[in-house]
Amino acid sequence: MAGQIAVVGPKDAVLAFRALGVTVAPAREPEAVSQAIFRLAKEGYAVIFVTEEEAEGAKEMIARFAAEPLPAIIPIPGASGANGFGMRAVRANVEKAVGVDILLEKKGEE
Repeated sequence: MAGQIAVVGPKDAVLAFRALGVTVAPAREPEAVSQAIFRLAKEGYAVIFVTEEEAEGAKEMIARFAAEPLPAIIPIPGASGANGFGMRAVRANVEKAVGVDILLEKKGEE
């Protein structure tokens, strides 16, 4: 499966990705999400999308792969919409790389 894309999250949020040829790993509970991410990473997936709510519950597993070039683990909005977790992660990574918040956090956004 090297170089492939996968999506992890609740069944209702990820099944549509299967029609696009993307591997789906339905999981909702933090432990199941963490296990799915670990399994997909070990199978060589290059990109793993995780719904934001589930990504928050699996922060430790995601952090485990943060220093690795692959897989890229990317939070995406779930079926109920965005909760800001993905944008906070992007902002933190940009600030870490550049040394300043160039995305200019708006007051009351978080």
